[in-house]
Amino acid sequence: MDSNKPNLKQRRKYLRNHSTSAEAELWKYLKSKQICNLKFRRQHSVDNYILDFYCPQLKLGIELDGEFHIYNEEYDFKRDLYLQNYGITIIRFENVMVFEHPDVIIKEIEEFYNLNCI
Repeated sequence: MDSNKPNLKQRRKYLRNHSTSAEAELWKYLKSKQICNLKFRRQHSVDNYILDFYCPQLKLGIELDGEFHIYNEEYDFKRDLYLQNYGITIIRFENVMVFEHPDVIIKEIEEFYNLNCI
């Protein structure tokens, strides 16, 4: 697995500095090991794909989907399948979940942690 390729550094930096409001809000919960003492990275690349959030300990990617992704289900499926070849699990949430039900997102991460670390 080629992680955080140098040729994607500028793109990753741009995405971090121009986060969507949902990404910025979720980062408040993920940063500083607040959930199960897990370290998350923002805009982490795996080969040519950039994940919104990535936890190396769990090989867990978190993607936030807005309206744009509704029309890219086939692309998302292929991308997720590709990442599965590296043992990476992707969980997806709609942007609205971050604002209306962040507890559901946190609970799902905690459940994934408990299933994979016991």
